[in-house]
Amino acid sequence: MKSTTRVQLSAMMFLEFFIWGAWYVTMGTYLDKVLHADGKAVGAAYSAMAIATIISPFFVGMIADRFFAAQKVLGVLHIAGAVLLYVLTSVDNPSAFYWILLIYSLAYAPTLALANSVAFRQMKDTSKEFASIRFLGTIGWIATGWLIDKVFKLSTDQLALTFKMAAIASLVLGVLSFFLPDTPPKAKGTKATFAQILGVDAFVLFKDRSFLIFFIASVLICIPLSFYYSLTNLYLTEAGMKDVTSNMTFGQFSEGFFILLIPFFFRKLGVKWMVALGMIAWAVRFLCFGYGNAGAFEWMLFAGIILHGVCFDFFFVTGQIYTDSKAGLQIQSSAQGMITMATYGVGMFVGTLLSGYVKDFYTVNSVVNWQSIWLVPSGISVAVLVLFLLFFKDNKLADGSNPKNALA
Repeated sequence: MKSTTRVQLSAMMFLEFFIWGAWYVTMGTYLDKVLHADGKAVGAAYSAMAIATIISPFFVGMIADRFFAAQKVLGVLHIAGAVLLYVLTSVDNPSAFYWILLIYSLAYAPTLALANSVAFRQMKDTSKEFASIRFLGTIGWIATGWLIDKVFKLSTDQLALTFKMAAIASLVLGVLSFFLPDTPPKAKGTKATFAQILGVDAFVLFKDRSFLIFFIASVLICIPLSFYYSLTNLYLTEAGMKDVTSNMTFGQFSEGFFILLIPFFFRKLGVKWMVALGMIAWAVRFLCFGYGNAGAFEWMLFAGIILHGVCFDFFFVTGQIYTDSKAGLQIQSSAQGMITMATYGVGMFVGTLLSGYVKDFYTVNSVVNWQSIWLVPSGISVAVLVLFLLFFKDNKLADGSNPKNALA
């Protein structure tokens, strides 16, 4: 890969996740403390991204696969997103906030898959090259936490600024996208069936039993994942931890460390056991949150945060590479859209709503029983792990080679 291309793709990934991290981590606290929303409203707000992820990626993936260059679609969506993020800063009603956020999410959600497609198309060996590019996305997410706590030192009542930060970054990425390497539609000119127009041509991957099990596990593991995203910032704030947002970026530091080690772990473990370890980490992290506190057991809170690297990289990044290895060029964007739909769509939608109900259920007279709350996602993680270990048999790339040897 040319050095200029690497710089462009790295900048794209940095901004892609800077945008998301800027508002997503603290939104639950913002809604609870500033807009005075209840648990169900917080869950509903986080479900907006999940709904958008279910609807958008198939359609946009199909467009990128068949009609327009992926980088141009990426640019248009981010420019539109910048406007919507700025509008959100003027909203003071949880209901109105939700609807504008949903419209924004419909614009942002497809960009996750499109960014991956743009990156993958410039690579000769995604299993070796993708991790170092995706690492800059982790840095982008880290940057938001440190800006919020260490640079701007935002108090709870100033969190509306996080949406303005995201709006500026979205505008920059929107413009930058038009200068990214050209990623023309690979399936352009081919006759599309009705299923292909809907973007469901990637469903052909379900003929592979192990991929189907992986897809189902992706949906289910995102139920506990949504508890982490929607409740952790609020929980740590109420637990008395200082500089919560920047402390949560230790999870991204961990993510960055482990993402660079993915080729090594592929050699040693292969797909199945990397994904399984990711699931184990999810169960352990929620136990740490459940039994930790901001006093003598604060180390458990930090352990839960730092485990994010194993949780995210071993399941989600490995899953993206695994999906790309199974998909051909003609359905590449649709396949990435499909797995994005599974991880950030269906599972997160169920999980965000469930997390809101669980929080309200374990809140009595304004007192929240956080330990009981965290035991719920921990138990779900264990159940998904058992399902995966029993039925997932694949430990090889699409060409039949074992990752242990292929990445040597």
